[in-house]
Amino acid sequence: QDVDLNHFRIGKIEGFEVLKKVKTLCLRQNLIKRIENLEQLQTLRELDLYDNQIRKIENLESLVELEILDISFNVLQHIEGLDRLTQLKKLFLVNNKISKIENLSNLQVLQMLELGSNRIRAIENIDALANLDSLFLGKNKITKLQNLDALTNLTVLSIQNNRLTKIEGLQSLVSLRELYLSHNGIEVIEGLENNNKLTMLDIASNRIKKIENISHLTELQEFWMNDNLVESWSDLDELKAAKNLETVYLERNPL
Repeated sequence: QDVDLNHFRIGKIEGFEVLKKVKTLCLRQNLIKRIENLEQLQTLRELDLYDNQIRKIENLESLVELEILDISFNVLQHIEGLDRLTQLKKLFLVNNKISKIENLSNLQVLQMLELGSNRIRAIENIDALANLDSLFLGKNKITKLQNLDALTNLTVLSIQNNRLTKIEGLQSLVSLRELYLSHNGIEVIEGLENNNKLTMLDIASNRIKKIENISHLTELQEFWMNDNLVESWSDLDELKAAKNLETVYLERNPL
């Protein structure tokens, strides 16, 4: 059922045709350059190709049962070749050379999309992902929060280490519980009017001078605000209604 070949210095995917009932195939940390010879593994639910030398997503069309796909830490330049994987629930493409979000419209049951550490400049082409629960876009080159309106089921959004200057475009994310926006260029806390369910708000390492516009976030448990420009302790009055607040980080502010 499960085949695990981590760190075996495998250079080519071959000889797996005999695995008629395999559910999980893990080929992490090998020397694989191409996705191939998997056509027979139609029972496969999880394919892990993390940390190889793969340049292209290809030859996955017959893996229609696949639910989890990880091709992180490779050298992919494009998101492609996924159209037939309509059962996919989790897709990990961390640390590649991807510059554009595209070709995901058939993945309508996708719940988790992890695209951290790439070269993405815009949030786009995700309107079809209505079932998405978690979206990770940390360490990219994104300048604007946009095109998120269709993701009404999203509970986790992480866009740390990008080039954002404004909190906006979140009005439809009414289910959002965790929002990570640290290490950007944000100057004002705003645009969270509809995100009443937030339990975690991370806006550390920005350029924010005042804690404001969050008094309605009564379910907040974690508020990370370190490494900003907050000057007044009285700003903490904004958090009075958050009865379940457990952690507030304010280190390295000019308080």
